[in-house]
Amino acid sequence: MSDSSAPSELNNRQRQAVADLGIDELVEVLHPAFEPASGSSEMAVLTTGLAASPGAASGLVAVGSEAALDLASAGSTVILVATETTPADVAAMGLSAGILTARGGLASHAAVVARGWGIPAVCDARDVTVEADCFTVGDRRIDNGTPISIDGSTGEVALGDREIAAPAVGGAEVGSGPGSALPTEIAEVLEWADQVAAGRFAVLANADTAADAATARALGAQGIGLCRTEHMFLEPDRLEIVQHVVLRGHDEHVHDLAAAQQADFQELLAAMDGLPVTVRLLDAPMHEFLAGAVPDEAAQWHEHNPMLGVRGVRLGLLRPELYAAQVEALAAAVADRRAAAGDPRVEIMVPLVSTAGELTAAVRAVRSTWENADGGGVPPIGTMIETPRACLIAGELATGAEFASFGTNDLTQMTFGFSRDDTAAQVIAPYVADGLLDADPFASLDRTGVGELVSSAMARGRAANPELRAGICGEHGGDPASIEFAVQAGLNYVSCSPYRVPIARLAAAQALLTA
Repeated sequence: MSDSSAPSELNNRQRQAVADLGIDELVEVLHPAFEPASGSSEMAVLTTGLAASPGAASGLVAVGSEAALDLASAGSTVILVATETTPADVAAMGLSAGILTARGGLASHAAVVARGWGIPAVCDARDVTVEADCFTVGDRRIDNGTPISIDGSTGEVALGDREIAAPAVGGAEVGSGPGSALPTEIAEVLEWADQVAAGRFAVLANADTAADAATARALGAQGIGLCRTEHMFLEPDRLEIVQHVVLRGHDEHVHDLAAAQQADFQELLAAMDGLPVTVRLLDAPMHEFLAGAVPDEAAQWHEHNPMLGVRGVRLGLLRPELYAAQVEALAAAVADRRAAAGDPRVEIMVPLVSTAGELTAAVRAVRSTWENADGGGVPPIGTMIETPRACLIAGELATGAEFASFGTNDLTQMTFGFSRDDTAAQVIAPYVADGLLDADPFASLDRTGVGELVSSAMARGRAANPELRAGICGEHGGDPASIEFAVQAGLNYVSCSPYRVPIARLAAAQALLTA
């Protein structure tokens, strides 16, 4: 292992090693792959979809969460199959070796969750029709319990089992310290990459649980850049808590919300002790979080276009008890961590801001709640920038925020007018094939449009607040080309799924070496 020498002390051999390490090499190390097939063992491809989360898996078909839970409880390895997934499917997703969906793009629920957990996923397989206890591809019927194999790196789906080569991550020969889940030689080169980036650019992780945070830390993350607090309520019993608070406002369930979050925050802060943790306040899409609620109560919250509806700061201002409960829970967790001689370092982020008034009101509420709690000094409060309007008024937002994070998933969706769940196969794929788009803009940041909004927002924001810290916390944070753009645009960090952290560390250093 190399020591923690300053970037200038790296020798030419070390710098060249950073420049020469290939991204594909890292992907092979991080994710399982199928053993090469030969002769009669080679299986025909049943269908293809989007390569949404890398890696390979074989298992029994389980259509829907109930079937997945039943098969998994019986000891079977399962591939969850669904038209698309929602927060209600998370328990089953966590027990699945892989995920196959008929709908949903690279920023869909299934894709984002799978990448965060390192689970292979194939999404938007449009030839797949999901039925009650089977799925069909053309005139072929594949029943529950049928063995299939999916390759999340190529998007291929095949019938039958295939042998899988385990990834190097988690093997016996690993390093120590940051990136300790990696093979020694890879970990050493990534330590040199970190030295190239030290003081210039940081790689953080998107993590919502202590387990995810521990994985991210082991893979070299320098903190959590995005804790999606709504993901802490994906279990059925917890989902009911959010539903009660949204539908009924002030009731006893607010206390349940605070208690559940405090416990989660305590575990998260313990896992990331001494490193920064950015907590995004609740950003719950109503169509996902009110699914299964009492119809009469949920009717007034029904939305035809929920991704542009009552989410983010809008929900926090309409239901202020939600954000108050979250801030109280975080303050209590910080106090408990300090009492245990820990070193919690938290930041609070306000989502989906589009007006300076929204941010001002939210910041005022957060500060007031924190000051009345027992969490010590008020932590830094920042804003997400994920609407075009927020980019255009970034100067105004920067005067009321201590940092800003570009949510490029939503920003891409709103800038293009592309649904990130519905356009992948029917619009984006043929556009890329025909040369109308250079790449899927949800996979690699569109520099001409979305990138221009980010760059102009940075110019406005830094003009108003020269000390403004800013980064990207969308899924683009793990894409090498998007990271190169972030470096060139003067951003301070990216935040990505835990299993993409090593890739981001390398890509950031390589971009800095050529800057």
